[in-house]
Amino acid sequence: MSSKRAFQVVALLMAAGYSHRFGPDDKRCALMPDGQTLLAASLSNAQKAFTHLRVAVREEDDPALLGLPQNMPLVRVHEAHLGLGASLAEAVGALGRDPGLDDIDAAAILLGDMPYIDPKTMLALQRLACRDTIVRPCFEDQQGHPVIFGRAMWPALERLSGSDGAKGVIKQYASRLRECPVADAGILRDIDAPADLSRAV
Repeated sequence: MSSKRAFQVVALLMAAGYSHRFGPDDKRCALMPDGQTLLAASLSNAQKAFTHLRVAVREEDDPALLGLPQNMPLVRVHEAHLGLGASLAEAVGALGRDPGLDDIDAAAILLGDMPYIDPKTMLALQRLACRDTIVRPCFEDQQGHPVIFGRAMWPALERLSGSDGAKGVIKQYASRLRECPVADAGILRDIDAPADLSRAV
């Protein structure tokens, strides 16, 4: 029997954005058909696949209003107004300083408005993860989320800025990218408008 340690992945659920396309209401608090907030639904889904999880929210957010459990570990982002790249940089930096995550090998970047990803997909991605790879799912040749970044790529994520997200890091480390084909359209499906909340899964 092998004594090799399984690679450990932390899920970082990004929920610090402002979602102006959704309209004047806070998209994170929008109610799903089952009564959960959108953010709570995305979190509940992620909890089916990840043992370690952090939620990135804005500095001033009230977790209760977002539908988050009282004991949920949060990363409070101070510069969310600068865009997703800036938020990611700050949040990944916080992961690296978190003593509870010293043994973590990789971070799965999830978006708070994507509640329809199959937990089996998230488990499959974790099985491919290690410290020096990027793992990304694809459905019918379309790239989706979550993307798992090995710890070796975290310093590059911490240098992100503005609203570009992590595409530049994926391009920079293209030789370390592993595509994972999945039969899961949920990796592409986010909530952009109120009408999307009631669409059938």
